[in-house]
Amino acid sequence: MSRVNSPGLEPRAIEQVHPAKKLPIQPWMAAAETRAVVAALTARGAEVRFVGGCVRDSIIGRRVTDIDIATHDPPETVLALLRASDIRAIPTGIDHGTITAVTGKAHFEVTTLRRDVETYGRHAKVEYTDDWAADAARRDLTINALFLSPDGIVYDPFGGLDDLEARRVRFVGVAEDRIREDVLRLLRFFRFFAYYGAPPPDAEAMAACRKLKHLLPTLSAERVWSELRKLLLAPEPAAVLDMMEEEGILEHVLAEPRDTGRLAAMTALETDLSEPDPLRRLIALVPAGPHEMTGLAERLKLSNKDKTRLVRAAAERAGFKPLNQVAARARWYYRHAPAGNLLYRDLLLLHRAEEGARPADLAGDRKALAEATSWTSPKFPLGGQDVKALGVPAGPRVGDLLAAVERWWIDGDFKATRRQCLTKLKVVAEEGERS
Repeated sequence: MSRVNSPGLEPRAIEQVHPAKKLPIQPWMAAAETRAVVAALTARGAEVRFVGGCVRDSIIGRRVTDIDIATHDPPETVLALLRASDIRAIPTGIDHGTITAVTGKAHFEVTTLRRDVETYGRHAKVEYTDDWAADAARRDLTINALFLSPDGIVYDPFGGLDDLEARRVRFVGVAEDRIREDVLRLLRFFRFFAYYGAPPPDAEAMAACRKLKHLLPTLSAERVWSELRKLLLAPEPAAVLDMMEEEGILEHVLAEPRDTGRLAAMTALETDLSEPDPLRRLIALVPAGPHEMTGLAERLKLSNKDKTRLVRAAAERAGFKPLNQVAARARWYYRHAPAGNLLYRDLLLLHRAEEGARPADLAGDRKALAEATSWTSPKFPLGGQDVKALGVPAGPRVGDLLAAVERWWIDGDFKATRRQCLTKLKVVAEEGERS
């Protein structure tokens, strides 16, 4: 348990350290939905500011996907103001001061300014405040502690603008204190470095991460996977994972053997295809067998669908060889159902990554990759009732006869019609009786 103190200054003095900057009105700020929410929240004179990622990404010209708004009004007032303007208000995190405003297809997270009274891990005892700098002081990184007024004024309490320009990722205040407040911030540091940083990393931050890495196992699996997933989606995750490896941090997240070289190759191939996939990148990063991959999936508490995908790829990759013929690939897809076509796509890219292939080397694979994405499985035209109609009693022989005809149908590239399959079934059944 620790208390948060504003680093070096009283909260209300912090905003005076870094002068405000004017930002041109961004398209998302000028959107009708945004203006409607701002108008509702300010109807009784409250001040509101955009905060966090939407501010950070607007400053450096990146696409904004999520819009967070801060206000000094308490959440009950926020609910009333939104509803008074016929804007749907959902108390998604009202206990923590957050209301979700929904208008049209747009969602806005509206949070009341807070200051930490006490912190203990993921959660903290907070109190509402009207002090913008005190709210900024409880955030993790300087680049996430930026505010933006609806008329384009950027408020920068902790030098986040300079850090963005220098591609420097720093904690707000004392790095060790920020991590002890919530250990997930250790992983967030590396994730944000992967997207916004440039070497060398901040020395104080790295020292704190090294010192506190032993606390990572205290995090829930869901929170770890959430951060790891986002890191794997970064433009060059392997370089940051190498950094974590060198500092002895990665082993606290992934105990399995790791191959960042293969991950780097996979990332380059996926980037060329405009298809970043965190699960496929995890498969590339961890060269484990199906047993180890099962353990990893369970430890990270992946969904059953994702677990199946990891384990199947681990089981099939050792004997996998690319197939040159369309018909041969279709048979492979079908025999590896369900989702055999997508498994083939994973294995083909993994195979090329293991070879160290570059995007230019995919020229001969692009047709197969596109085909694997769009392929739909044909439906075998027979069922158990067709076998029983020949007088075969219920039992194992029904399945055996169906399987024999299905193999024939597959080997014929799925071209046989139902009538032809029925004829084949009759022949196979009669041959079985004679034998």
